[in-house]
Amino acid sequence: MKINRHKFNFGAFCFLACLSLWVSLALAQMPHNVILMIGDGMGYNTVRAAAYYKGKSPVYEDFPVRYGVSTYPHGGGYDPQAAWANFRYVKSGAVDSAGAATGMATGVKTSNGTIGKNNAKERLQTIGDIAAAQGKATGVVTSVPFSHATPAAMVAHNDDRGNYEAIAREMLTGHLDVIMGAGHPEFDHNGTRENSLMPRQYKYVGGASTWEALKNGALGWKLIQTRQEFEDLAKNGAPLGNKILGVAQVGKTLQQKRGIDPAAPPYVEPLNDAVPTLATMTKGALKVLSQEEKGFFLMVEGGAIDWAGHENQLGRMIEEQLEFNEAAAAVVEWVESHGGWDRTLVIVTSDHETGCLWGPGSGPPGIFKPLEDKGPGNLPGAAFYSTEHTNTLVPLFAKGAGANLFAAYADEIDPKRGPYLDNTEIFKVMTGQAADRQVQPEKDVHPDTLKKAAGF
Repeated sequence: MKINRHKFNFGAFCFLACLSLWVSLALAQMPHNVILMIGDGMGYNTVRAAAYYKGKSPVYEDFPVRYGVSTYPHGGGYDPQAAWANFRYVKSGAVDSAGAATGMATGVKTSNGTIGKNNAKERLQTIGDIAAAQGKATGVVTSVPFSHATPAAMVAHNDDRGNYEAIAREMLTGHLDVIMGAGHPEFDHNGTRENSLMPRQYKYVGGASTWEALKNGALGWKLIQTRQEFEDLAKNGAPLGNKILGVAQVGKTLQQKRGIDPAAPPYVEPLNDAVPTLATMTKGALKVLSQEEKGFFLMVEGGAIDWAGHENQLGRMIEEQLEFNEAAAAVVEWVESHGGWDRTLVIVTSDHETGCLWGPGSGPPGIFKPLEDKGPGNLPGAAFYSTEHTNTLVPLFAKGAGANLFAAYADEIDPKRGPYLDNTEIFKVMTGQAADRQVQPEKDVHPDTLKKAAGF
């Protein structure tokens, strides 16, 4: 409709005003389904190392939306020029998983160690809270204990990420419909049943009394533990009214801590076949959550990518990244067979990079060597330059309903990675908030720049 420049058209004005209001309300509604996949500790070179070893790029590298993401905590920042001029720059000012996940889950920067609260320790509304308020089903899946920082920040609120028992109890008494992870109190890292149990072994599941109640079905959760139970759920599902708690029969991680030689190349030590894969857990969660007619929110974490990075275990890091990639492939397969991309938003990203992974010969003052591709089945040429988190950009890949909103938020430029946004702006896209400058990436960003943003 065209409004005459010289004569005020009240009817047109009212129409446009109503249209604007309707659009703003529509954009404030989450997509029907939101699947947030977080590779904890996953950097650009983490993805690349796994792709070189596999001889194949992950499915999400074909997503049309690809940007960098800054991750720093409250009071911090990221200077793209300094990051590439000074090799040591990113080794300070890094966020932890609690601060980063809270930023993504609430849209608010907070201090390290804080779950679901701002820097003043005031409770924040999380993406899980918002989804539940809209009538959606909610779930979290991880390869580490479910009360660890990343899944916890989607729904819980605590001053200290280390308060695992309290965090677990809040998650178990909240609105979640599905919780899955490791951290079984009765099994060790190899999936062997423990002969004697100490109180501390129950911390990830809410304490000994909570665990006994869960096993007895007293808290409203259907507890599944064996690999077969996870696989049955992935195949057959379960009624949505049954809240599903899946605790794999293993210690802190599904696979990363198994065996006796964590420095071994990928798969030299046999995988623990008593536990489900992250992909199986993801399929089971989707089976349950997708029954909600109003849609769902699901967070899937590859949590032990970070753990391998801290210990500078290239082989285990590649294993964990490939496990995460398989879960992403399962998500894509589910989307394409359940209504397509018009109904579901899928975001694949990271909370921070861990290990400062680069090619051999990298270092001060500003030498960043690429990883060396040595062919499928061979470890790439790579070196860790830290055992901690780094304050570098991490990749983001997105596709589906509302993914176009990312373009307006990616309004900063990194000289190597191209356009980037802040991790708090992921929350804004998940909740359907249009930025002040709403654009289409294919019109406003040169294709070569987009490729640089996703490049390694």
